[in-house]
Amino acid sequence: MKQVQLVGITLEEHNLPIFNYIDRKIEEIKKLYQPKEPTKYLTRKEVAEMLSVDISSIHNMSKKGVLQKYQISGRVLYIRSEVEAAIIKLKK
Repeated sequence: MKQVQLVGITLEEHNLPIFNYIDRKIEEIKKLYQPKEPTKYLTRKEVAEMLSVDISSIHNMSKKGVLQKYQISGRVLYIRSEVEAAIIKLKK
C-alpha cells in the first residue's frame, strides 16, 4: 500500500476541492427543484387586453382551436402560459 504525504498543506486547502464540488452539486439541485408556480388563469377580458384585441376575437380564436378555453360554473377561463405559447414567431 502506497502512502502519500502532504507537506505544507492545511486541512482546509485539502478539503477545498471537495467543498467546491458539493457547492456546485447543491446549486444544480436547487435549479431542478424550484417551487412550481401556480397556474395563472385569465378571463376573456384579460386575454383580450393582453393581446390588444376585442373579446370577439378571443371567441373566434377559441372556436378555431387557437386558444384552449376552460370553464367552471359558466365562467370561461384561459391558462396564461397556453395563451403565451399560442403566439408564434413569423418567418421573415
